[in-house]
Amino acid sequence: MDDVESSGFGSSPRDGPSFERGPPLERIESVFTIYELRTEDERLLYYGDPRMHPERAMRELWPVFREAGYEPQLTTRHGEYVLVAEPIDIGIDGIPWTNIVLLLATVLSTLFAGSMWYHNDPLASPTAMLEAWPFTVAILGVLGIHEMGHYAMSRYHEVDASLPYFLPIPTLIGTMGAVIRLKGRMPNRKALFDIGVAGPLAGLVATVVVTIIGLHLPPVVASPELVQDPSSIQIRLGYPPLLEFLASVFDRPLYRNDPTTSVNPVVIGAWVGMFVTFLNLIPVGQLDGGHILRAITGEFHETISALVPGALFALAAYLYYVGGYSLQTVFIWIFWGVLTAVFARAGAAHPVDDSRLGTGRVIIGLVTFGFGLLCFMPVPLEIIQ
Repeated sequence: MDDVESSGFGSSPRDGPSFERGPPLERIESVFTIYELRTEDERLLYYGDPRMHPERAMRELWPVFREAGYEPQLTTRHGEYVLVAEPIDIGIDGIPWTNIVLLLATVLSTLFAGSMWYHNDPLASPTAMLEAWPFTVAILGVLGIHEMGHYAMSRYHEVDASLPYFLPIPTLIGTMGAVIRLKGRMPNRKALFDIGVAGPLAGLVATVVVTIIGLHLPPVVASPELVQDPSSIQIRLGYPPLLEFLASVFDRPLYRNDPTTSVNPVVIGAWVGMFVTFLNLIPVGQLDGGHILRAITGEFHETISALVPGALFALAAYLYYVGGYSLQTVFIWIFWGVLTAVFARAGAAHPVDDSRLGTGRVIIGLVTFGFGLLCFMPVPLEIIQ
C-alpha cells in the first residue's frame, strides 16, 4: 500500500523524510505543480499538473532528478498526472544467476553444435564435444565482447543495463546470440548513439582478431566415406567481403571447391560475429543500427526504417526467382523481413534531450554502417544434400 508522506497543495517540502533525498520541491514546482506527495516502496510519487507540455516538462525535470539520483517518469493514474521517481540503481545486485545459467547452457549448446563442425558425433560420443572448445570460445568471445561494449557504455552514461543474456538454441551454431536489457529512458542522443555503436565496433574488433587466429589454424578434413555418404548434409557458407579481405591479406585459403576440406571452426565463429554485426546494424527499431540511425537523423528514422522490411523481402524474391536459390535458403531474409517490420512498428528509443549530434559522431556512425556492409552476404548459408 502507498504510504502518504504529505498531501494538500502547498505542503512543506520537508514534511516527509523520504522526499529529503529527492530534489528540492521548489525546483520541481517551477515546472510541475504538486498537490500531493506519496511514497511507493522506494519510489517517490508527485501528484500534480505540468505547467507546460508534458514532454517539455520532462526535459526540464530530467537533469534535476538525475542529479538527485532518481529516474523520473511522467504517467497518469486514474486520470491524474503522476511524476514517478525511482532510485537509480547502476550496477549488479547480488549474483546474476539467470545470466550464469544461460551462459552455461550456451556453452553446452555451442560445444554440441561445434563438435559437428569438427565432424564428430556428439550423440555417439558426448566427450567428443570437448574438442569443440575453440569454436565455443570463438563464438562466445565475439558475442560477449559485442554485448559488453553496450554494457560498458551504458555504465559510462549512467543508464541502467543488465549483464548479457546468452541465448542457447539447437541451431548450426548453438546460439541465437546474446542481449542486454536497458532499463529507463536514454538521457540524450549522445548516450543513445554511444551505447548503440559500442557493441558493433567492439564485437567487430574481436571478430577480426578471431578471424586472423582461425585462418592460421589447420583446416578440418572430412573422411572420403563421410563425403560420399548420400545421407550426409553439406553446408556451403557465403563469405562476407571482410572475411574475403582478411583471407587475401594473410594469403590463407577458404577451401571453397574442396568438399573434403573446410576452414577451421574458429573461422566459423568469426563468420558468426560478422553476420551478427550486419544483422544488428540493420537500421530499424531497437536494433543497434536503429539506435544509431535514430541518434543521427532524429524523427526522420521512421521513414528509413519503414523501407527496410520491403528491401529484405525484395532480396529474398530476387534470390528465389532470379538467383534460383531454394526457399529454404532465402527464408532467412523472409524471416528478418517480418522481424524488422515488427521492430519498425514498435519504434526506436526516444531520448529525453533530443539535441542533434556533433559531426564527429555522425561520421563514426556512417563508418560503422560501412563496416556493416562489409559483413553482408546475400546467401549466408546453403544446405546441399
